[in-house]
Amino acid sequence: MKKLFTIFLLIFTFQLSFSQELLANVQINAQQLGGSNTQVYKTLEKNLRDFINNTSWTGKKLQNLEKIKCNFSIIITEKTGNSSFKSSIVVQAVRPVFNTAYETPLLNLNDNKFSFDYTENENLVFNERQFSGKNLIDVISFYVYTILGYDGDSFKVKGGQPWFEKAQKILNNSQNQNFEGWSLIEGPKTRAALVDNILKPEQNTLRSLYYTYHRAGLDNLGKADQSAGKKIIADAVLQLKEYENNFQMNYPVNIFIDTKKQEIFDIFNTGNNANVNMADLKSLLIILSPKDIDGKWNKWK
Repeated sequence: MKKLFTIFLLIFTFQLSFSQELLANVQINAQQLGGSNTQVYKTLEKNLRDFINNTSWTGKKLQNLEKIKCNFSIIITEKTGNSSFKSSIVVQAVRPVFNTAYETPLLNLNDNKFSFDYTENENLVFNERQFSGKNLIDVISFYVYTILGYDGDSFKVKGGQPWFEKAQKILNNSQNQNFEGWSLIEGPKTRAALVDNILKPEQNTLRSLYYTYHRAGLDNLGKADQSAGKKIIADAVLQLKEYENNFQMNYPVNIFIDTKKQEIFDIFNTGNNANVNMADLKSLLIILSPKDIDGKWNKWK
Protein backbone atom coordinates (compact mmCIF):
# COMPACT_ATOMS: atom_id res chain seq x y z
CA MET A 1 0.00 0.00 0.00
CA LYS A 2 2.82 2.38 0.89
CA LYS A 3 4.49 1.61 -2.43
CA LEU A 4 1.28 2.26 -4.35
CA PHE A 5 0.82 5.57 -2.53
CA THR A 6 4.38 6.56 -3.42
CA ILE A 7 3.78 5.76 -7.09
CA PHE A 8 0.55 7.76 -7.04
CA LEU A 9 2.32 10.68 -5.40
CA LEU A 10 5.07 10.64 -8.01
CA ILE A 11 2.54 10.58 -10.85
CA PHE A 12 0.52 13.36 -9.26
CA THR A 13 3.62 15.48 -8.72
CA PHE A 14 4.70 14.86 -12.31
CA GLN A 15 1.32 15.98 -13.61
CA LEU A 16 1.40 19.10 -11.48
CA SER A 17 4.87 20.02 -12.70
CA PHE A 18 3.49 20.32 -16.23
CA SER A 19 0.75 22.71 -17.31
CA GLN A 20 -0.29 24.68 -20.33
CA GLU A 21 1.89 27.24 -22.05
CA LEU A 22 1.32 30.45 -20.10
CA LEU A 23 1.72 31.65 -16.55
CA ALA A 24 -0.69 34.56 -16.64
CA ASN A 25 -1.69 37.08 -14.05
CA VAL A 26 -5.01 38.89 -14.55
CA GLN A 27 -6.18 42.07 -12.86
CA ILE A 28 -9.63 43.61 -13.24
CA ASN A 29 -10.03 47.23 -12.17
CA ALA A 30 -13.63 48.47 -12.04
CA GLN A 31 -13.13 51.39 -9.66
CA GLN A 32 -14.42 53.88 -12.22
CA LEU A 33 -17.84 52.24 -12.07
CA GLY A 34 -18.32 52.67 -8.31
CA GLY A 35 -20.99 50.63 -6.57
CA SER A 36 -20.68 47.88 -3.99
CA ASN A 37 -21.20 44.77 -6.13
CA THR A 38 -17.58 43.91 -6.87
CA GLN A 39 -17.94 40.13 -6.73
CA VAL A 40 -18.66 39.84 -10.45
CA TYR A 41 -15.29 41.45 -11.23
CA LYS A 42 -13.44 39.18 -8.84
CA THR A 43 -15.14 36.21 -10.48
CA LEU A 44 -14.24 37.52 -13.94
CA GLU A 45 -10.63 37.91 -12.85
CA LYS A 46 -10.44 34.31 -11.66
CA ASN A 47 -12.33 32.96 -14.68
CA LEU A 48 -9.97 34.67 -17.09
CA ARG A 49 -6.85 33.59 -15.20
CA ASP A 50 -8.03 29.97 -15.22
CA PHE A 51 -9.05 30.22 -18.88
CA ILE A 52 -5.65 31.52 -20.00
CA ASN A 53 -3.55 29.22 -17.84
CA ASN A 54 -5.54 26.03 -18.33
CA THR A 55 -6.32 26.17 -22.05
CA SER A 56 -3.99 24.21 -24.32
CA TRP A 57 -3.01 26.84 -26.89
CA THR A 58 -0.31 24.97 -28.79
CA GLY A 59 -0.79 21.34 -27.76
CA LYS A 60 2.52 21.36 -25.89
CA LYS A 61 3.00 20.32 -22.29
CA LEU A 62 5.51 22.51 -20.52
CA GLN A 63 7.11 22.54 -17.10
CA ASN A 64 6.42 25.57 -14.94
CA LEU A 65 9.84 27.08 -15.58
CA GLU A 66 9.20 26.92 -19.34
CA LYS A 67 5.92 28.81 -19.30
CA ILE A 68 5.68 32.36 -20.61
CA LYS A 69 5.04 34.88 -17.85
CA CYS A 70 2.45 37.44 -18.88
CA ASN A 71 0.02 39.96 -17.48
CA PHE A 72 -3.45 41.07 -18.56
CA SER A 73 -4.69 44.26 -16.87
CA ILE A 74 -8.26 45.22 -17.70
CA ILE A 75 -9.66 48.59 -16.67
CA ILE A 76 -13.43 48.67 -16.99
CA THR A 77 -14.59 52.19 -17.76
CA GLU A 78 -18.30 51.78 -18.41
CA LYS A 79 -21.13 49.33 -17.92
CA THR A 80 -23.37 49.65 -20.96
CA GLY A 81 -25.93 46.98 -20.07
CA ASN A 82 -26.67 44.23 -17.58
CA SER A 83 -23.72 42.20 -18.85
CA SER A 84 -21.99 44.58 -21.27
CA PHE A 85 -18.80 46.53 -20.54
CA LYS A 86 -16.37 48.96 -22.12
CA SER A 87 -12.75 48.74 -21.07
CA SER A 88 -9.10 48.97 -21.99
CA ILE A 89 -6.55 46.21 -21.65
CA VAL A 90 -2.80 46.27 -21.10
CA VAL A 91 -1.00 43.13 -22.28
CA GLN A 92 2.54 42.41 -21.14
CA ALA A 93 4.87 39.43 -21.44
CA VAL A 94 8.47 38.67 -20.52
CA ARG A 95 11.13 36.17 -21.57
CA PRO A 96 14.07 34.86 -19.51
CA VAL A 97 17.57 35.81 -20.64
CA PHE A 98 20.01 32.91 -20.84
CA ASN A 99 22.43 32.50 -17.95
CA THR A 100 21.00 35.45 -16.00
CA ALA A 101 18.16 36.17 -13.57
CA TYR A 102 16.94 38.93 -15.87
CA GLU A 103 13.60 38.78 -17.71
CA THR A 104 13.32 40.88 -20.84
CA PRO A 105 10.01 42.45 -21.89
CA LEU A 106 8.59 40.78 -25.00
CA LEU A 107 5.40 42.75 -25.34
CA ASN A 108 3.86 45.82 -23.73
CA LEU A 109 0.77 47.30 -25.37
CA ASN A 110 -2.42 49.11 -24.46
CA ASP A 111 -5.67 48.37 -26.31
CA ASN A 112 -8.41 50.89 -25.50
CA LYS A 113 -10.97 49.39 -27.88
CA PHE A 114 -12.04 46.46 -25.74
CA SER A 115 -15.76 46.03 -25.13
CA PHE A 116 -17.28 42.71 -24.15
CA ASP A 117 -20.24 40.84 -22.66
CA TYR A 118 -19.86 38.71 -19.55
CA THR A 119 -22.26 36.95 -17.20
CA GLU A 120 -20.88 35.92 -13.84
CA ASN A 121 -19.63 32.31 -13.70
CA GLU A 122 -20.23 31.65 -17.38
CA ASN A 123 -18.08 28.95 -18.92
CA LEU A 124 -15.20 30.38 -20.95
CA VAL A 125 -14.26 28.08 -23.83
CA PHE A 126 -12.16 28.99 -26.85
CA ASN A 127 -13.33 27.85 -30.29
CA GLU A 128 -10.89 28.85 -33.00
CA ARG A 129 -13.46 28.17 -35.74
CA GLN A 130 -15.95 30.87 -34.81
CA PHE A 131 -16.54 34.15 -33.00
CA SER A 132 -17.85 33.70 -29.47
CA GLY A 133 -20.51 36.40 -29.80
CA LYS A 134 -19.29 38.20 -26.68
CA ASN A 135 -15.79 39.38 -27.66
CA LEU A 136 -14.24 38.54 -24.29
CA ILE A 137 -12.43 35.30 -25.03
CA ASP A 138 -11.85 36.43 -28.61
CA VAL A 139 -9.72 39.41 -27.56
CA ILE A 140 -7.97 37.45 -24.82
CA SER A 141 -7.23 34.53 -27.15
CA PHE A 142 -5.98 36.92 -29.82
CA TYR A 143 -3.45 38.36 -27.38
CA VAL A 144 -2.47 34.92 -26.08
CA TYR A 145 -1.45 33.92 -29.59
CA THR A 146 0.23 37.28 -30.09
CA ILE A 147 2.33 36.62 -26.99
CA LEU A 148 3.16 33.13 -28.25
CA GLY A 149 4.10 34.65 -31.60
CA TYR A 150 6.50 37.18 -30.13
CA ASP A 151 8.02 34.56 -27.86
CA GLY A 152 8.52 32.21 -30.79
CA ASP A 153 10.17 34.94 -32.87
CA SER A 154 12.63 35.62 -30.06
CA PHE A 155 13.99 32.04 -30.17
CA LYS A 156 13.93 31.34 -33.91
CA VAL A 157 13.64 33.51 -37.02
CA LYS A 158 9.88 33.77 -37.62
CA GLY A 159 9.41 31.02 -35.05
CA GLY A 160 6.15 32.63 -34.00
CA GLN A 161 4.59 32.35 -37.47
CA PRO A 162 1.99 29.65 -36.64
CA TRP A 163 0.81 31.59 -33.59
CA PHE A 164 0.53 34.90 -35.43
CA GLU A 165 -1.50 33.03 -38.03
CA LYS A 166 -3.77 31.75 -35.24
CA ALA A 167 -4.24 35.35 -34.12
CA GLN A 168 -5.08 36.29 -37.70
CA LYS A 169 -7.72 33.56 -37.80
CA ILE A 170 -9.34 35.00 -34.67
CA LEU A 171 -9.21 38.42 -36.36
CA ASN A 172 -10.97 37.06 -39.43
CA ASN A 173 -13.66 35.39 -37.31
CA SER A 174 -14.27 38.68 -35.51
CA GLN A 175 -14.97 40.82 -38.57
CA ASN A 176 -18.33 42.62 -38.76
CA GLN A 177 -19.37 41.55 -35.25
CA ASN A 178 -20.11 45.08 -33.95
CA PHE A 179 -17.14 45.18 -31.59
CA GLU A 180 -14.34 47.73 -31.93
CA GLY A 181 -10.69 47.01 -32.58
CA TRP A 182 -10.98 44.38 -35.29
CA SER A 183 -10.96 46.63 -38.36
CA LEU A 184 -8.09 48.35 -40.18
CA ILE A 185 -10.25 51.40 -40.87
CA GLU A 186 -10.41 52.16 -37.14
CA GLY A 187 -6.82 53.39 -37.09
CA PRO A 188 -3.15 52.35 -37.12
CA LYS A 189 -3.12 50.85 -33.60
CA THR A 190 -5.81 48.19 -33.57
CA ARG A 191 -5.71 44.43 -33.29
CA ALA A 192 -6.28 44.33 -37.02
CA ALA A 193 -3.31 46.63 -37.67
CA LEU A 194 -1.09 44.54 -35.40
CA VAL A 195 -1.56 41.09 -36.91
CA ASP A 196 -2.11 42.32 -40.47
CA ASN A 197 1.21 44.16 -40.40
CA ILE A 198 3.26 41.57 -38.53
CA LEU A 199 2.50 38.97 -41.21
CA LYS A 200 3.43 41.19 -44.16
CA PRO A 201 6.72 40.49 -45.98
CA GLU A 202 7.66 44.11 -45.28
CA GLN A 203 8.07 43.13 -41.62
CA ASN A 204 10.69 40.44 -42.31
CA THR A 205 13.47 42.75 -41.16
CA LEU A 206 11.67 43.52 -37.90
CA ARG A 207 10.93 39.89 -37.19
CA SER A 208 14.47 38.81 -38.02
CA LEU A 209 15.99 41.47 -35.77
CA TYR A 210 13.64 40.35 -33.01
CA TYR A 211 15.43 37.00 -33.05
CA THR A 212 18.89 38.56 -33.37
CA TYR A 213 18.24 41.05 -30.58
CA HIS A 214 17.16 38.33 -28.15
CA ARG A 215 18.88 35.08 -29.04
CA ALA A 216 22.21 36.37 -30.37
CA GLY A 217 22.33 39.59 -28.36
CA LEU A 218 20.61 39.50 -24.98
CA ASP A 219 21.32 35.82 -24.42
CA ASN A 220 25.03 36.65 -24.61
CA LEU A 221 24.97 39.47 -22.05
CA GLY A 222 25.40 36.94 -19.25
CA LYS A 223 29.04 36.60 -20.23
CA ALA A 224 31.82 38.47 -18.43
CA ASP A 225 32.62 40.35 -21.64
CA GLN A 226 29.41 41.92 -22.88
CA SER A 227 30.93 43.82 -25.80
CA ALA A 228 29.99 41.26 -28.47
CA GLY A 229 26.40 40.97 -27.23
CA LYS A 230 26.05 44.75 -27.07
CA LYS A 231 27.25 45.16 -30.64
CA ILE A 232 24.78 42.54 -31.86
CA ILE A 233 21.92 44.30 -30.06
CA ALA A 234 22.94 47.72 -31.42
CA ASP A 235 23.27 46.40 -34.98
CA ALA A 236 19.84 44.77 -34.66
CA VAL A 237 18.21 48.00 -33.47
CA LEU A 238 19.91 49.94 -36.27
CA GLN A 239 18.06 47.75 -38.78
CA LEU A 240 14.94 49.69 -37.78
CA LYS A 241 16.30 52.47 -40.01
CA GLU A 242 14.43 50.68 -42.79
CA TYR A 243 11.18 51.88 -41.19
CA GLU A 244 12.13 55.43 -40.17
CA ASN A 245 10.06 57.12 -42.90
CA ASN A 246 6.76 55.40 -42.08
CA PHE A 247 7.13 54.07 -38.54
CA GLN A 248 4.22 56.18 -37.23
CA MET A 249 1.83 53.98 -39.20
CA ASN A 250 3.69 50.74 -38.45
CA TYR A 251 2.15 49.33 -35.28
CA PRO A 252 4.61 46.41 -34.81
CA VAL A 253 7.56 48.80 -34.97
CA ASN A 254 5.86 51.08 -32.44
CA ILE A 255 5.27 48.10 -30.16
CA PHE A 256 8.94 47.12 -30.37
CA ILE A 257 10.08 50.63 -29.47
CA ASP A 258 7.56 51.07 -26.64
CA THR A 259 8.43 47.65 -25.23
CA LYS A 260 12.20 47.89 -25.57
CA LYS A 261 13.18 51.55 -25.19
CA GLN A 262 13.91 51.44 -21.45
CA GLU A 263 15.91 48.25 -21.87
CA ILE A 264 17.87 49.65 -24.82
CA PHE A 265 18.66 52.78 -22.83
CA ASP A 266 19.83 50.75 -19.82
CA ILE A 267 22.03 48.42 -21.89
CA PHE A 268 24.03 51.25 -23.42
CA ASN A 269 23.95 53.61 -20.45
CA THR A 270 26.68 51.67 -18.65
CA GLY A 271 29.69 49.55 -19.44
CA ASN A 272 31.87 49.29 -22.52
CA ASN A 273 30.28 50.58 -25.73
CA ALA A 274 33.51 50.83 -27.71
CA ASN A 275 32.28 48.45 -30.42
CA VAL A 276 28.95 50.25 -30.82
CA ASN A 277 28.21 53.16 -33.14
CA MET A 278 26.51 55.20 -30.42
CA ALA A 279 26.06 58.26 -32.64
CA ASP A 280 24.02 56.35 -35.23
CA LEU A 281 22.07 54.50 -32.53
CA LYS A 282 21.20 57.73 -30.76
CA SER A 283 20.20 59.50 -33.99
CA LEU A 284 17.86 56.69 -35.00
CA LEU A 285 16.19 56.43 -31.60
CA ILE A 286 15.65 60.19 -31.50
CA ILE A 287 13.65 59.75 -34.71
CA LEU A 288 11.75 56.65 -33.59
CA SER A 289 11.07 57.79 -30.02
CA PRO A 290 11.31 61.60 -29.92
CA LYS A 291 9.41 61.91 -26.64
CA ASP A 292 12.36 60.23 -24.92
CA ILE A 293 15.05 62.61 -26.20
CA ASP A 294 15.58 64.34 -22.85
CA GLY A 295 14.64 61.44 -20.61
CA LYS A 296 16.86 58.87 -22.33
CA TRP A 297 18.81 59.46 -25.53
CA ASN A 298 20.48 62.75 -24.57
CA LYS A 299 21.63 61.17 -21.32
CA TRP A 300 23.88 58.75 -23.18
CA LYS A 301 27.52 59.78 -22.95
